[in-house]
Amino acid sequence: MPALSITASDPHVYDVLMTHDSGATTHHSVTVPESLMAELGLSAAQEPLLVRASLTYLMERAPSAVPERFDLDEIGRAVPEYAEEIMDRL
Repeated sequence: MPALSITASDPHVYDVLMTHDSGATTHHSVTVPESLMAELGLSAAQEPLLVRASLTYLMERAPSAVPERFDLDEIGRAVPEYAEEIMDRL
């Protein structure tokens, strides 16, 4: 599993550096919609935890398919059980 370095870059936007087992790195920009936070009943303090858990969730399913830029609510549209499963991780 790649190592993750997650840094807030703007409100609700995170820069993610993934360091893969091969030593290669990839950069990603992840946006957390406020509507998703409200839907999940999470506080602002939990937002970075949601980003980390969501990236881990994606990497477990399709490690090479993590987009360079995406909103977390896109996961829920593609994977209907995302909200329930991600809450189990937090």
